[in-house]
Amino acid sequence: MPVAETELVYESPYQLLVAVILSAQCTDKRVNMLTPAFFERFPTAEALAAAEVDEVFALVKSCSYPNNKSRNLIGMARTLMNEFGGVVPSSVDELQKLPGVGRKTANVVASVVFDQPAMAVDTHVFRVAERIGLTTKAKNPLDSERQLVKHLPEAVIPKAHHWLILHGRYVCKARNPLCHQCSITHFCRWFEKHNPA
Repeated sequence: MPVAETELVYESPYQLLVAVILSAQCTDKRVNMLTPAFFERFPTAEALAAAEVDEVFALVKSCSYPNNKSRNLIGMARTLMNEFGGVVPSSVDELQKLPGVGRKTANVVASVVFDQPAMAVDTHVFRVAERIGLTTKAKNPLDSERQLVKHLPEAVIPKAHHWLILHGRYVCKARNPLCHQCSITHFCRWFEKHNPA
């Protein structure tokens, strides 16, 4: 997969941060449907920081957990304005100081916007990495992240997240992996176990 990049549509670090917060337990397709109206109403962190929860909720209600996300988005924008002068920070640690931003979200923003060697581990990455053998018995996403960054060259880490997530979305699906369409079955641990010669 030579072109491996986020499927979220964004034009600035602020927009990507909002989109990634919205994408938790929600598809990128759904997020991309609601962000144009969101960014028209709240084009900047400053505008979002002044918002009321009901206003934000009305724009994000079609995604999962809209109540929490509405509060987190406003809290994120206010913290961004008060502590970071409205500028999205580039460090994973600083990003995690923002409401609604956990390690995965921080890693996505750091790798996509700032091209840092940060490995975001979502359910697709966690599953695919274990199946193909890039991780071994990872207990949780952080364990998976540590195993991945230990073995991947730093230069490919920002792309590796997208390679794994896209492979998980479209080929190595959770319930019915499309092994017959996969070009890496020759070294896939899961395929070897489930398709013995």
